[in-house]
Amino acid sequence: MMTSGSQSIDTEELTGRTFPYQFDRSLVEDVDLGEATPGQDLNWLEDIELMTEDGVNAVFDRYTNAFLKIYFEIPEGRENEFARKVLIKHLREGNSYGIWLKHQHAKFPQAELGSWRDGSATVGANWSPPRPADPT
Repeated sequence: MMTSGSQSIDTEELTGRTFPYQFDRSLVEDVDLGEATPGQDLNWLEDIELMTEDGVNAVFDRYTNAFLKIYFEIPEGRENEFARKVLIKHLREGNSYGIWLKHQHAKFPQAELGSWRDGSATVGANWSPPRPADPT
């Protein structure tokens, strides 16, 4: 919801969609944060905290530069854990707006999700510059 002088940057507004794991805690309970993080460096994940957007719990997806709202009840003391689990689920499912944009704007071959070692699809292999629409 936009108000005068501010601009919303939530995923729902950008994509026009919501996802089941935003509403059902059981869909993210089994996300293993240690296993979901490549290598031994968890620093980036430790920076992810529960926030609010438009008065609703949310996690910030830096890849998209937008908020992903969380509608389910979060147990006290586990706020950041569940924010991280929702974000990991969102990225793994390929639902990040930033991931969708890779299909159109990646200028060199790269893994769509994660790494090529994980069997991810390749995007950016056939990039061409956008062309203006024909005015006729």
